[in-house]
Amino acid sequence: MKVLFFGDIFGRPGRIAVKKFIEQNKSKLGIDLVIANGDNVASGRGPTVKTYEEMINSGVDVLTCGDHIWDQSEIIDVLGDKNSKLIRPENYPASNPGRGSIEIKVGSSDVLIADLLGRVFTTEGLDSPFIKADEILQGTKSKIVIVDFHAEATSEKMAMGNYLAGRVSAVIGTHTHVQTADEKIIDGTAYISDVGFCGPTDSIIGVEKSLSIKRFLTGVPLKFEVADGPAQVNAVIISINEKSGLAESIERISEIVD
Repeated sequence: MKVLFFGDIFGRPGRIAVKKFIEQNKSKLGIDLVIANGDNVASGRGPTVKTYEEMINSGVDVLTCGDHIWDQSEIIDVLGDKNSKLIRPENYPASNPGRGSIEIKVGSSDVLIADLLGRVFTTEGLDSPFIKADEILQGTKSKIVIVDFHAEATSEKMAMGNYLAGRVSAVIGTHTHVQTADEKIIDGTAYISDVGFCGPTDSIIGVEKSLSIKRFLTGVPLKFEVADGPAQVNAVIISINEKSGLAESIERISEIVD
């Protein structure tokens, strides 16, 4: 099985770039399953109903998220829909709407996609993502398990990758928007600290450069805007043995999409 996993989609440029990449490459690359992180999919913020539907209609099978999941109040209805393909981090309190994992059929194989949020430099009040990962694994019979670990600290991401090594098919880091070059297989688990982001290349992690620089110069909060110009796609392709559920390879992708 070949899984295509896109890094954080940032605004309209990212949405268009992902759609084009899927149209141009899914069949050619033999992709069976498409996963994307949608934490910044709507103007750099969490998904709206419209942007969620746009990405699913563009060929994304499952949309994960992170700390921006609650940005748009309208998304609560999508999270509450039992047929929704949007998941939020599992380690938010259970009283919150939505679910942190989803099991889908890909060909003849059951695949579990799970979403976890790191606790270092991120959000207060979260349960341990490590304990939640154990609970997710205890509750599934799927051999193929793919984890989106949305976290800030590379140390926490590497700890998760090694903690789940040999027990899941992949641990893919998201959130920082800067693609790392440490893709590897750890005891049969595909790992990368951060897959990067899909959005405007001439930007500061998706934001118009002058606004981001002004914020650093002044320390004064201001409204960020999505940058213009050519868009990049950061992703990975993971090849998984369907019998064992273990990864055989992980390939990093970084391209400008016309």
